[in-house]
Amino acid sequence: MAEERQPTRWQSLLFSAKCMLLRLRRWVRDPHGRPGPLPHSGTGGEGSVLAESRSLLYPLPAGTEFGLQAGKVQNLRAAARYLDGRVLEAGALFSFWAHVPRPTSSRGFALGRELRAGCVIPSVGGGLCQLSNALYDAALQAGCVIVERHAHSRSMPGRTAAAGRDATIFWNYVDLRFRAPVPCRLEVTLSRSELHVRLRALQTTPRAPLSVLSDSGQPDAEPAAESCETCGVHSCFRHPEAMALPRQSRTAWLLDAWWPEHDAYLQEHRQPGDALRIPFASRRWKIGPYYWGTDGPADVHTVPWFVFRRSLESRRLRAEGAARQRALLRMDRELAQRYAQQLPSDALHVVVSQNLLPFLWQEGHLAGRTFDVLMTRLPMAELQRQLDRAAARWPGTSTLEDFRADAALVAAESEALAEAVRWITPHTDIARLAGSRAICLPWHKPPSTPRSIGSRLIFPAGALSRKGARELREAAAGLGIPLILASAVRENAAFWQEIRTEPAGPDWLADAGAVVLPAWVEHQPRRILAALAAGIPVIVTSACGLPPQEGLTLVPEGDSRALRAAIQDVLAKAQCYDQP
Repeated sequence: MAEERQPTRWQSLLFSAKCMLLRLRRWVRDPHGRPGPLPHSGTGGEGSVLAESRSLLYPLPAGTEFGLQAGKVQNLRAAARYLDGRVLEAGALFSFWAHVPRPTSSRGFALGRELRAGCVIPSVGGGLCQLSNALYDAALQAGCVIVERHAHSRSMPGRTAAAGRDATIFWNYVDLRFRAPVPCRLEVTLSRSELHVRLRALQTTPRAPLSVLSDSGQPDAEPAAESCETCGVHSCFRHPEAMALPRQSRTAWLLDAWWPEHDAYLQEHRQPGDALRIPFASRRWKIGPYYWGTDGPADVHTVPWFVFRRSLESRRLRAEGAARQRALLRMDRELAQRYAQQLPSDALHVVVSQNLLPFLWQEGHLAGRTFDVLMTRLPMAELQRQLDRAAARWPGTSTLEDFRADAALVAAESEALAEAVRWITPHTDIARLAGSRAICLPWHKPPSTPRSIGSRLIFPAGALSRKGARELREAAAGLGIPLILASAVRENAAFWQEIRTEPAGPDWLADAGAVVLPAWVEHQPRRILAALAAGIPVIVTSACGLPPQEGLTLVPEGDSRALRAAIQDVLAKAQCYDQP
């Protein structure tokens, strides 16, 4: 760039003033004001695809203009949320700026690639032209009436649109407007590497296009623009901002409940500069359950006031029931939204706690990124199938039947898990569902001194049907030995009426002959791990997610006879029970 052509701050102020006048002119020229937004359809249609446009999110070579490209993708991600699902009736006017608001940082837009005065400069909302290019291309394919279209003044580095099929936009006076020939639905999505724009017909037989193409008559320009990131002109007033842009991608860790297995994975794989989002720094302040390791260089953010409020609300909730589950999901959504506001545009890979996943997916924050999931439970679809199986075995049990998540949320989690690169979990049943994508971590066993085998049968959970309490009640009937309960929680006061029970003391493993957990659902078998570490035999189902090992006996879920036989066998080996 020649020295005399360098932009100045005065020119930038003059440009802003001109923009204000042009926006005023746009307001005057629109006889009825700006076109209103089109209705939104929350579900996809079954009609045929009238037109489809695909373009690469990162068309430039790796490392070239990374900061501007990453910001551009963030802007596409933010704008797609306003456009995806819009319904265009036949002849209805579509206007880009009637749906996408002014790009600002508070709305989730970032510094991206904007073409101005022959230069590619950092600008909040820059790069949205890739979306308008794709919309224009799809509109041409579908035979739409092009009411307004403006060509770029120069060729952008890494341009994805073919010559003559680009459409520049600038809030809000440089617009893209067209009318669809038939009722159709607009679909705007980002895969890991591409922007997808489709127009899908909402009727079986499309009608003929309304008329032929018209546009602004501006020529498509060929002179190449220079980028602030690569032009090397240090004296330009925009140079410091361009040089402050990130030069390489990083990973964002969006974490909630602390598991020692997941924390060990974090410490092994976290790189300096990664973005770390945790609820609270429990290791630093020595309070709370969020003991995520934050030592070393990292971009760490916490949400302490949210944690305080969530803690208060959780204590007011009942221990069980649908109302509790709905409240917990609402809190998960709020935490996901708070993290999304802090998710940097240069984080092209995300590692996310499972409870936050469906909400981030629904709102498009994972679009155009790769991501791994720290699995803390079965997928909701599989979890509900397992509860249905248990409810069929024990019909009329409220704790098995009273809550099912919203179908849209279940579908969102299933879609997101299908797109995840890896499922990271110590739970063998969950890992099995992921197949080759699973990273199966070793369970963390607490330090313990081996104990001598005693004579007591211990149940380490509350008396809930999903924990296998009903099967244990049937299996233990008539054995003649007391059942030691490590929790006072029960579905009803008379639950153990026919079984001799005793509460566990402070040392719940005292005189343990066997620990039994025939659960239908168990995601964190911490007490079972403690028993195994102490050398106590345990009897569990595969739902507990433990790999085969010494001292572990597996029984099928819901099989009281098999459970009784396993109990008799284990206690007989401990020489505390004589089989009849």
